[in-house]
Amino acid sequence: MMSEDFNQKPSLKSCYFQPGINSADFANGVGLQMTLIFYIARPLRVRASTIAAIANFHGLVHGGSRSFNEKEVICRHCNDLWFVKVVCTLLVRSNYFSDTCVRYLSDNLNPLISFEVIKRLNDPKLGLKFLEFSRLNLSLNHSVKTYNLLLRSLCEMGLHDSAKVVFDYARRDGQMLDGPMIEFFILSCIKAGKVDVVKKLLSQFQPEEIKMNTLMYNSLLNLLVKQNEVDEAVWMFKEHFRLLSQPDTWTFNILIRGLCRIGEVTKAFEFFNDMGSFGCSPDIVTYNTLINGLCRVNEVDRGRELLKEVKFRSEFSPDVVTYTSIICGYCKLGKMEEAAGMYDEMVRSGITPSAVTFNVLIDGFGKVGNMVSAESMHKRMLSFGYLPDVVTFSSLIDGYCRNGQLNQGLKLWDEMHGIDLSPNVYTFAILINALCKENRLNEARLLLSQLKWSDLVPKPFMYNPVIDGFCKAGSVDEANKIVAEMEEKRCKPDKVTFTILIIGHCMKGRMMEAISIFNKMLAIGCAPDNITVNSLISCLLKAGMPTEAFRIIHRASEELNLGYPSLKKATPLRTNIDIPVAA
Repeated sequence: MMSEDFNQKPSLKSCYFQPGINSADFANGVGLQMTLIFYIARPLRVRASTIAAIANFHGLVHGGSRSFNEKEVICRHCNDLWFVKVVCTLLVRSNYFSDTCVRYLSDNLNPLISFEVIKRLNDPKLGLKFLEFSRLNLSLNHSVKTYNLLLRSLCEMGLHDSAKVVFDYARRDGQMLDGPMIEFFILSCIKAGKVDVVKKLLSQFQPEEIKMNTLMYNSLLNLLVKQNEVDEAVWMFKEHFRLLSQPDTWTFNILIRGLCRIGEVTKAFEFFNDMGSFGCSPDIVTYNTLINGLCRVNEVDRGRELLKEVKFRSEFSPDVVTYTSIICGYCKLGKMEEAAGMYDEMVRSGITPSAVTFNVLIDGFGKVGNMVSAESMHKRMLSFGYLPDVVTFSSLIDGYCRNGQLNQGLKLWDEMHGIDLSPNVYTFAILINALCKENRLNEARLLLSQLKWSDLVPKPFMYNPVIDGFCKAGSVDEANKIVAEMEEKRCKPDKVTFTILIIGHCMKGRMMEAISIFNKMLAIGCAPDNITVNSLISCLLKAGMPTEAFRIIHRASEELNLGYPSLKKATPLRTNIDIPVAA
């Protein structure tokens, strides 16, 4: 990162000394002050002769060129302040140092004066350039104070890669930064998401070299988990943290949460079982995370067994999160009797259900078509003082639509607008999908048009049923218009969208347009699957276009790595998918 700025040749327009200053005045220091005022006021570069003259004057004042020690600089702070200002001015105003100047600075700069120079510059980028220049050209070994200052300043500017360069310089120069400074640097990198910088930093230390506080390590683990780099977090713990710091319960909770989130519940239990060897005990958060993890992978009965274990512990008790996780697990499996039983057990235990608990149950009953129980839960929700939110309404609308009561779902849609509750993408998708199933395409189209005045960022699954409906009705041009509106809302067509369009155009005999859509699909990086390719090939062969079909086969084999030993029968496209509502 060594800058070239200090070694460029001077411009012909470089500034010069103000006329009228004689050598006597200059030797007395008057000329220097006037010169500084002159070239500081003018935004020009300083001629090398000027630098040499200033260097000569400094040598005359102090009896020749010699190094300062720290005590001398402190005692003569006022006398040396001008020299700091001169160096700063040269750095700001000049991009050229002559050999004379380099020799002079090499003889007279010391670590403390260099620190004052970087401090006065108040520009971390320029300070780093000066650090690099002085290390390389002047062989100056800077103080730890200088490295601390630059490191902190660069981090505060968000220049963590540059800060890492400063850190490496400090280590090479034998200036080991103290623990608090290293902690600051690592935490700053963590907050900025600079995981790679932290990894490089930690790899430089041996376990006996550094001991960091647990809070810092937990923050890094938490960041990795949030970034879905769970394997990286586990590796960090095993390779660094267990050696450099003492893990606590929070450390294990972070790792267990990350592993459960990616479905690695078995590995999560390995960490759970290993907590005691580090002197840590699980808390209710640990158990809730594991129970939720088990329910996410449909092992709800195991989660219920873990709940029984929590009940026998004296230091804490199950809470609403514990029960809601199990209720949600049973609802996902459609086991509403068990879910309702867990709800009753929770209430009998004196635990107040949350709005999330009710939303989960309403959604679960709706998905199995039991709208009587769903509405009953809705009333209980109101009795506990919870107002229905967009998730509540979306779950009820979904339930009525699944039960063939679309008009009741539309009434709830109107009720939402009556209380100024804005629908989300799933509310839209549920009703649009239901309208398309009943072939009420114009109403679905009207619902889509409302997105123009909405702040929602639409998803392809909202448009696909309508596009599919118009294509099946033979209105391909209308389908193309919907795709154009979709793209205007910055919603990119997905694989399903393109496949619907390709088949729709083929059914209308517009084969070349279908091929064009396929090419566009590839051009924007949306990779087709066997369904898309087989459908297009089959339609081309039926249309008597074997050459075009062969080209598609070739592209699929060469570019997409899709094997075609024989033409397979295209699988019917499923466009009416379930829309997730409640978590």
